Amino acid sequence: MPKNANILRNRLALTKTHKLSFAGVAAVGAASLAFSLVPAEAQTSAQTVSAAPVAFSQNTAQAVKASVTDQAADADKKAAADKKAAAAAAAKKKAEQERAKKEAASRSAKRAAELKAAAAKTYPDNLDGWIREALDIMKKHKIPGTYNGLHKNIMRESSGNPNAINNWDINAKNGVPSIGLLQVIKPTFDAYHVPGTAWSQYDPVANLTAAANYAADRYGSIDNVNSAY
Repeated sequence: MPKNANILRNRLALTKTHKLSFAGVAAVGAASLAFSLVPAEAQTSAQTVSAAPVAFSQNTAQAVKASVTDQAADADKKAAADKKAAAAAAAKKKAEQERAKKEAASRSAKRAAELKAAAAKTYPDNLDGWIREALDIMKKHKIPGTYNGLHKNIMRESSGNPNAINNWDINAKNGVPSIGLLQVIKPTFDAYHVPGTAWSQYDPVANLTAAANYAADRYGSIDNVNSAY
C-alpha cells in the first residue's frame, strides 16, 4: 500500500470525529441560545405564577387571623359591656331596695311618733275635752263632723250630761232606752261603735263617736242633725 494512502485514511478518520464533536457542541450551543432567547417577561410571568399561590395563601391566612382577632375583641367588648350593664342593674336594684327600706323605716318612725303623740295627748275630763277627743278619733276614722255640730246636738239631747237616760219614749218602752250625751240606744251603739273606744253607752267619747258615725251614715254628718234622730 502506498504511504500516502495511510496518511489520507488517518485524515479522513480525524475529520469524521471532529465533525461529530462540532455537531454536539453546536447542539448544546443552540439549546443554550434558545434558552437565552426566551423573553424576560415570560420568565418573570413564570416566576409570578409559581409564586402567586404562596402569596395568596399567606394573605388568606393573615386575613383569617385578623378576622378571628377582631371577632375575639368584639366578643370581649360585648362581654365587658354586658358585665357593666349587669353591674349597673344590680346597683340600681340595690339602691331601690335600700330606698324602699329607708322609706318603710321612715313611715314606721312617723307612725310611731304619731301614736306616741296621740298617746301623750291628754284631754280635760269635761264636755269640751270629750268633744275634742271625739273629734280626733273621728278624724282618724274619717267620720265627718265639727265641734259645733256635736255641741249643739249634745245640748239638745242631754244638756251635756253623760249619764242622761230617757225612760219614757218608745225606745224605753221597747227595752232599749236612749243613753248618754247624744242619747244613743244599745243596738245603734253596737252597730256604729268606733274601734278604740269603750264599749259603754255611758262613756262620753264612745257615745259621741258612735252617734257621729251613725249620723254620718244616715244624714251625711252630725252637723246635718237638728232634731231627734
